[in-house]
Amino acid sequence: MSLTGVVLSSGRPVDLCELRLTSTYGGTAEGYPCRPVNDLRIKDLLATAERDFPLSPLHLVPPPRELPDQYAGALGPVELLPPVACVGAFRSTALDPAHDPDLYRSALTVVWFQPTPQIPTDCAAETTLRELPWEQLAQDYEL
Repeated sequence: MSLTGVVLSSGRPVDLCELRLTSTYGGTAEGYPCRPVNDLRIKDLLATAERDFPLSPLHLVPPPRELPDQYAGALGPVELLPPVACVGAFRSTALDPAHDPDLYRSALTVVWFQPTPQIPTDCAAETTLRELPWEQLAQDYEL
């Protein structure tokens, strides 16, 4: 059973089966948000998603990076990512038309960032999430 469904821009319906939301900077002990800290946070999210969903391909939706007019520290200018980091396990019908639709599905694990802790739906999904090129990124698996 899915949490919600999203229809991609291509018209393909996908089910969000699992969603993990975390604060982008909640675990940051020291320093300030800057490119090296953000790159490390993204790397950690991808490593966790790969470990937790090893049978599904993994895709990062490149996050927007805001450069506010603030003092630059030793690690460079302040750079902000959206406040909510998301890891979602998505499922849909099989990609290969030769696969039996009762026995196969396609899967993709996606990491993205968003401004609020809202579950994506058709009406409230980030545009970049709805524009996923599912056919190029996802992979079929047998039930």
